Amino acid sequence: MESWQLRFDTLEALRLSSKGRLSYCSHWQEDEAALEGCVAPVELSPYCGWVLDSLSGQLEREISPSSTPKQSTPLPKLASAEKIPPGSHRSSSPPSSTEPSETKENDHLSLQEVNQEVVPAVLSSKVAKVEGCIRMYEEMHRLKAKERLRQRQEEQEQMVRAAYAQASEQLKRFDELRELKRHQEFQELQEVMEKSSKEAQGQQEKLKEEHRHRAKILNLKLREAEQQRQRQEELERLRKEEGQERLRRLYSIQEELLQLNQQIDPNYRHKDLPRIDLSAYSNRGNQICGLVSGLIRTTSEKGFPTQADVASTERALQEMRGLISSMQQEITAALEEKKRKDEEEKKQKQKELEKKEQMNSQTPAPAQQSGEKQQKEGLKVKTEESIMQWYQQLQDAAEQCVAAFSEIGNCKGNTEVKKIKTNLQKAATIPVSQISRHGEGEVSFHHDSAFPIAVVLSGIWELHPRVGDIFLAHLHKKCPYSVPFYPAWKEGTSMEEYQRMLGYEVHDSKVEEQDHFLKRMSGMIRLYAAIIQLRWPYGNKQGAHPHGLSYGWRWLAQMLNLEPLADVTAMLLLDFLEVCGNALMKQYGIQFWKTMFFIQKSYIPRIEAVTSSGQMGCLSRLKNFVQKCLRAEEIPLPKGILTPSFWRT
Repeated sequence: MESWQLRFDTLEALRLSSKGRLSYCSHWQEDEAALEGCVAPVELSPYCGWVLDSLSGQLEREISPSSTPKQSTPLPKLASAEKIPPGSHRSSSPPSSTEPSETKENDHLSLQEVNQEVVPAVLSSKVAKVEGCIRMYEEMHRLKAKERLRQRQEEQEQMVRAAYAQASEQLKRFDELRELKRHQEFQELQEVMEKSSKEAQGQQEKLKEEHRHRAKILNLKLREAEQQRQRQEELERLRKEEGQERLRRLYSIQEELLQLNQQIDPNYRHKDLPRIDLSAYSNRGNQICGLVSGLIRTTSEKGFPTQADVASTERALQEMRGLISSMQQEITAALEEKKRKDEEEKKQKQKELEKKEQMNSQTPAPAQQSGEKQQKEGLKVKTEESIMQWYQQLQDAAEQCVAAFSEIGNCKGNTEVKKIKTNLQKAATIPVSQISRHGEGEVSFHHDSAFPIAVVLSGIWELHPRVGDIFLAHLHKKCPYSVPFYPAWKEGTSMEEYQRMLGYEVHDSKVEEQDHFLKRMSGMIRLYAAIIQLRWPYGNKQGAHPHGLSYGWRWLAQMLNLEPLADVTAMLLLDFLEVCGNALMKQYGIQFWKTMFFIQKSYIPRIEAVTSSGQMGCLSRLKNFVQKCLRAEEIPLPKGILTPSFWRT
């Protein structure tokens, strides 16, 4: 029993060890992989002798007690002597023995032979017993596992039945609780509905009372609003009447100004005073009329004029009256001076009868010189007569061209004439109008576009001079400042027609805004300044420019000889110098710098004198540009100019 118990303990310990947790197959003999190890020849380990020595004593005790050692030992020795090869005896000695004797080796070999004969028989019986113990242990373990499984199933079934019973009881309690809660909620809802209905009735009564109260207040407010509206309408009506009255006053002042300005004729020559020049009074009168016209146009855009506007126009009227008075005083003083001189001349004639013939022969030259001096003084206030004649010739040529087209247009029913008319319009009228329109619109918003348009126009002008003249006439009509001259108002001319003469666009009695007008004028002056300095690169380079820098120099000189206009003169000078200043500097050198110095020292202060505080933008830019150029002694190239390298790309 002790041995069996010892075996079971051993098996239990093996099962709990790390190797005992490995799976054990009792039918390993059937596995082909296990049989492969048996095919190889049987060999004994060199250490089996040591194992047999240690186990020999135990094996002898475990053999059946009836058998004696004398009967069992010879057989194994014989078997071992027959089975063990001679080489195996030498290999069974321990590797650690270094100096063995021959006697000890023979005894040791004989002991190994005995142990090797006994081991197979003992091992077979022991293996069978161990196998039986393993199978019994497996069976016991299986039965125990089956018993535990059955017990576990019974416990699970009991737990399921208990859980089912408990769940059924809980479901019943839950249903009862839900029913109770639903009943309570229904009662609470009924109570809330009754309470809300009572509150709604009370709130409705309260709202009715508030509505009646608010209706009373609203009626009072409506009556007050109606009274306020009536007062506002009355005030607005009075304001409009006052504004219309002030506007009528402005128009009457403007009409009186124009009538007074008409009395100042720049070409007027008194029969007794042929040399007196009233151009300064005429230019100042035109400036006053222009200021009043701009003020009326601005106030018309905003609404009605204010009392300050009326006061400004009245001051302008007083200035115009003072101008007329000064002119009359000057004429009177000149008449008196002439009368005094005539009396002195009569006295001298009596004393100088002998020298009369010499005086008659010498007086034409001084008279001519005096006339030229007066004419030079007149350049400071008006445009030269020769330039005005040139301007009129261009306008006459343009009108003749239009008249020729109108004669063609009156020929109806003739297809050939219509075809000729269409071709002529394509060849002359349409290109000229489009180029001028580009100058008004495109160049005013994109300054760089002036140069490519100018090059194209210069090439057309060089090939067809009449087209250039028509374009120039059209440009002068659209922008009289490109001549330059300031049109004067004449008796019988309507205000709209006079504004068109000044360059404004009038549509349905509405005058364009001042900012748009200035942009258009700027675009056309920039286009003109670009034309006079550029030539078509593929044309005839031997000939002169059809309208070159000399015309630009003349324009600048005439512009500086005219009295400046507020917000217009500064803008035109700045645009012209920015575009054409570099070319004029290279062409005229020191004369150009003298002109720039004159602009800075003399002409800019004159512009400041006629410019209001709200129109200082262009004047400030002109002043900065002139100062910068004089400081650097260089006029920068205009932005976007077409250099020679452009045509080589």
